[in-house]
Amino acid sequence: MDAAALTPVTQQISGRASLTAVPTGPDRGQPLAAAVAELPVVDAAGVRVPFGELFRERRAVVLFVRHFLCYVSKEYVEDLAKVPRSVLEEANITLIVIGQSSYHHIEPFCKLTGYSYEIYVDPEREIYKRLGMKRGEEIASSGNNIHFIHRDRNRLDHKPINSVLQLVGIQHIDFTNRSSVIHV
Repeated sequence: MDAAALTPVTQQISGRASLTAVPTGPDRGQPLAAAVAELPVVDAAGVRVPFGELFRERRAVVLFVRHFLCYVSKEYVEDLAKVPRSVLEEANITLIVIGQSSYHHIEPFCKLTGYSYEIYVDPEREIYKRLGMKRGEEIASSGNNIHFIHRDRNRLDHKPINSVLQLVGIQHIDFTNRSSVIHV
């Protein structure tokens, strides 16, 4: 049996079992390995940035998607696009999507999905490889510490967005885009 098969699908790094806000103290969570933090990601303009710099000075939810042509990943990012900016700002959270593609595909993917938050690519899949990812992953972090990791077991196994956001202190968001019926 390989090491990936023994890796838990969902791991609460901070040791807290309940779905509460992620602690932000420097002694909480697990530090990101320096070798992984220094690996580059690329933005829509082709600028290379060390992966760890994306969340070293702020709280973030980092979502690795399978690839930009994956329909399930597209739908997941479409739902991420519906998270109100005001809710993220109030919670002091940054949403970051990382894909496995050329940076040339970022802008068309954002237009297709309506996603307007931070997005990067790992064109050589080095971060994916070093973190042992085969599909996608959701990570909640603050500073250089990782507090929560969910590894997708298959292409349909994304952690529900509301579950991930709840871990960083954001309340339930309605993604249905339907008007609420008010009974009077």
